[in-house]
Amino acid sequence: MTESSPSVLRADHPRPVEIRRLVYTDLPQVIAIERRVFPTPWSLAMFVLELSKPTGVCLAAVSDRRLVGYLICSRYDTVWHLMNLAVDLDRQRRGLASVLLGELYARVDDEHARFTLEVRRSNMVAIHLYEREGFRAAGVRRRYYQDNGEDALVMWRTAATRAGSLDDVPNPGVA
Repeated sequence: MTESSPSVLRADHPRPVEIRRLVYTDLPQVIAIERRVFPTPWSLAMFVLELSKPTGVCLAAVSDRRLVGYLICSRYDTVWHLMNLAVDLDRQRRGLASVLLGELYARVDDEHARFTLEVRRSNMVAIHLYEREGFRAAGVRRRYYQDNGEDALVMWRTAATRAGSLDDVPNPGVA
């Protein structure tokens, strides 16, 4: 699954899903999904900024020419920060987020890569997804979400977290 040859997946999806690079022309569909899925959606400018970063990985999941999910991941020095992952409401809980994450890991192509993210403490579906993917909670950002002041769990996916420890996570418990 490379940038030049998008992957087509069937899995649990009613129709084939293509995973490819997210591009600027996808943004109207991205914004529509973002507004349906998140209580505090990103602005168009935030997506444009992330797409303009040459070291990031931005992926689109497309079915029947319709964007059904996306992933935004930025690289900061030696750490990959999963900034945004969304699947449209009618396609959730079918494994598409795991497929997007799998494509991210394949494109990064480094078994020692370190990934981090923030997730709402109340978002148990997402937390369980990330735990299945090898992420482990390593800290809390108090009152991180501006809409309701909810805390965010800081999660990491590293060689150690995949083996069940936090040994290679920077400052576990501190955020």
